[in-house]
Amino acid sequence: MGFFKRLKNGLGKTRDSMVRGLDNVFHGANEIDDEFYEEIEEILIMGDVGVAATSRIMDRLREQVKEQKIRNAADCRALLVENIREQMAPAEDAYDFEEHHTVIFVIGVNGVGKTTSVGKLAALYNRTGKKVLVAAADTYRAAATEQLTEWTNRAEVQIITGHEGADPASVIYDAVGAAKARGTDILIVDTAGRLHNKKNLMEELKKMNRILDERLPDWHRENLIVLDGTTGQNALSQAKEFGEVTDLTGIVLTKLDGTAKGGIAIAIVSELNVPVKYIGVGESLEDLERFDAADFISALFETHDPSGTVTSTVLAQGDAASDPEE
Repeated sequence: MGFFKRLKNGLGKTRDSMVRGLDNVFHGANEIDDEFYEEIEEILIMGDVGVAATSRIMDRLREQVKEQKIRNAADCRALLVENIREQMAPAEDAYDFEEHHTVIFVIGVNGVGKTTSVGKLAALYNRTGKKVLVAAADTYRAAATEQLTEWTNRAEVQIITGHEGADPASVIYDAVGAAKARGTDILIVDTAGRLHNKKNLMEELKKMNRILDERLPDWHRENLIVLDGTTGQNALSQAKEFGEVTDLTGIVLTKLDGTAKGGIAIAIVSELNVPVKYIGVGESLEDLERFDAADFISALFETHDPSGTVTSTVLAQGDAASDPEE
């Protein structure tokens, strides 16, 4: 099964809970009035798109309806879908760091799939011909290094470790030396998944960054936060809290397979102005890919199938919308 198909299958619950409701409004409304807008707004908020993001989307939709003198409610669907896609699209240079020597800090609370995401990212870069090294700087969680070592073995990349309870900065120091000696392209750092003591976490990150500034001054930096797509608004809260500790440059959104809260991706991008750069839709090593806004929106709103056939006109008739695999 291709990645798009897995993504589409994974977003099935979100389609059932949010997109089906939107389609009922678009194809059931007699006119475009306040009640029409309110129904759309309520469905988006209930779908974890969030109040702030929903307000921006709705303001833009109202402007377009007025500017284009739209009278048919069903015609608003394409406008809404395109507005969301534009909000979600990463900047053109979002992945430029992949073509340079780069240090990637991977942060996030325990349980969101942080360590597995490090392994999957390492495999992704390795498949594109990059020489990857992983630093196991989460030295506090029991068995974290063992778990990460297993993933790096599967990804066929090398890892630098320290003993349990060691200073994470010492692991970074060793990893930097190894990266320089081995001609590494991308150094991925698995950091401690803690938020209960922001001061300590901030000091750890500062300490690690000082070593990198001194020893790898010309390398690019990425701070990727891993968020669990099934947790809805809680994921947004985590992103905000980590954003207070470090400058976030991108999001890795995991566990999108089977969640009814896929709308949270829209909320996070809109409220934090931080792009989703990678998404995960399963447990295997290949189940993490670059985020493609067009594919995400297509899978969510079923605007085309994996072969590229446009299906939105069929959905507009209502009957086919009940079968996402048709």
